[in-house]
This record gives sequence, C-alpha cells and structure tokens, in this order.
Amino acid sequence: MRVIVMFDLPVDTSADRKVYRKYRKWLLQSGFVMMQQSIYSKIVLNPTAASFLKEQIRKQEIKKGLVQVMTITERQYSDIELIIGD
Repeated sequence: MRVIVMFDLPVDTSADRKVYRKYRKWLLQSGFVMMQQSIYSKIVLNPTAASFLKEQIRKQEIKKGLVQVMTITERQYSDIELIIGD
C-alpha cells in the first residue's frame, strides 16, 4: 500500500515558510519520497500501518493551508501513467 500526501501550505510570511519547511522536513524524515512538488508518497505494509501513519500526519498541527491524504494499493499505484512533455 502507499500513503500519498498532497499539501498546499501558505508561504506568504516568514512564519508560514518556517511551518512549510518544518512539515516538508518531517515528511522526508518519516520516509516519504517526493513525487512532485507538494506531493509525497510512502510505502506501508498494511491498512493498520496506513492508519497509524495518517494519525501521525494529523498530529502535525497544520493550522493554515490544505493537507490531503490518500491510501492506494500497489496495483493502483502501478497504473499511474507517466506523461512527459517536450
């Protein structure tokens, strides 16, 4: 299974940028890998591990912005099409 985190956090003020950097750093330290800017994924073993990870994401106390979490199977993940432009 994969847990995918998509987030859009404000970076208007220096305090906002600090929260953004802290959140991104936490994702990387937690084993997430960047797929695109502000989209990160992590492999988990089972739904229980995914639920635990989602709870950890909720505990990050993001007060502004939007964080979305999606869990998909490896088969669904393998169906992602990669389209590259010129």
